[in-house]
Amino acid sequence: MVTSWVQQLFKRPSRAALENAQFKADHGDAEAQFSLGLKFANGGPTVFDYTKAAHWYQMAAKQDHALAQFNLGLMFASGQGVAQDDAKSLMWMRMAALQGDAGAQYHLGMRHRRESFEGAPKNALESNLEAYKWFHLAAAQGYRASDTARDGIAIGLTHEQVMEGNHRASACLPARAEPTEGRV
Repeated sequence: MVTSWVQQLFKRPSRAALENAQFKADHGDAEAQFSLGLKFANGGPTVFDYTKAAHWYQMAAKQDHALAQFNLGLMFASGQGVAQDDAKSLMWMRMAALQGDAGAQYHLGMRHRRESFEGAPKNALESNLEAYKWFHLAAAQGYRASDTARDGIAIGLTHEQVMEGNHRASACLPARAEPTEGRV
């Protein structure tokens, strides 16, 4: 009997596929490690296990897997599977954001925006500039609500401050390699 494309899309991975992912993860494959972290965080293959999810995310995150870094940052922020730790959350979130993960960029923008409402006015300006930068980067990738958040901050900034936020965002982008084709 032929399996429809819908059934194939929603079928659970076979035991062999899970064992293959486990084998690859055990042997250092960052994508397989991330995949196992995702399975444990989402209740598969059997039950939710945030401790195992955090373990596999951390293994992949140490290999610069941006989504694993982002998810690990979220887990440290909420204390899922790990002890709640704002400093570690910020560290992993920043690493993912600097690699271009739009979700991490948006979350850093939100964090800085919240900080802008606390403390001295000078600190509020710095927090708003950082929030603007992260929202700007996420908006450039089409991440939900980032453009609205960025524009909401821009309303309260001077033209020079907006330019500073744009400069900070540009400085976060990886440098483009010069083409070497045709060079001697």
